[in-house]
Amino acid sequence: MNIVQTKTYTTIDYNLKEILRYSGVAKTTPEINNLIESCIQELDGKLSYKVCYKAFPISSHLTNNNSNTPLLDLGFTTTHSTDLIKNLESCNSIILFGATIGLEIDRLIAKYSSSSPSRALILQAIGAERIESLCNAFNKDISTEQQALGNNTKPRFSPGYGDLDINFQKDIFEALNCSKHIGLTLNESLLMSPSKSVTAIIGVCPS
Repeated sequence: MNIVQTKTYTTIDYNLKEILRYSGVAKTTPEINNLIESCIQELDGKLSYKVCYKAFPISSHLTNNNSNTPLLDLGFTTTHSTDLIKNLESCNSIILFGATIGLEIDRLIAKYSSSSPSRALILQAIGAERIESLCNAFNKDISTEQQALGNNTKPRFSPGYGDLDINFQKDIFEALNCSKHIGLTLNESLLMSPSKSVTAIIGVCPS
């Protein structure tokens, strides 16, 4: 895989438990269930599940600094992140990806933020559940593909996790050209637009 590839999903099942968790609701009620269902209906046909991704070979070696901190070469950039190095232990390649569910949910959250805060809150929770479910679906597909090749995959790892600096986003966006492939942009404050988006690394290692 020497080019950036894209993948789209038409439908992904909703996870009510996760929506409730993201909304901070400890116990559901008929009113909350009705509000969630109403929000899901309003979102019907408005979400765009898109992923762009590319494979890179990786390697690590010790640097000559005083701490002998390993340097991980990810194929598109390098890092000293000990948490990422641990996550990618025994891996010889990665799948780098960016995922988004589109701008429409951001527009609806903004629309209801003043007129109906409770609806905006539920839409926020649904957005968080949707992008997580998209990443899970993509993860599952990659794992299935890699298993067919005799490989295993590691849990995805994103900028901001552990000691992997959020500035790492810049390298990811440059490597994937997310704006061109899925309409995902990064501003100077390192905020992504659409906001319900994720970038991450999936480690691939021989089974």
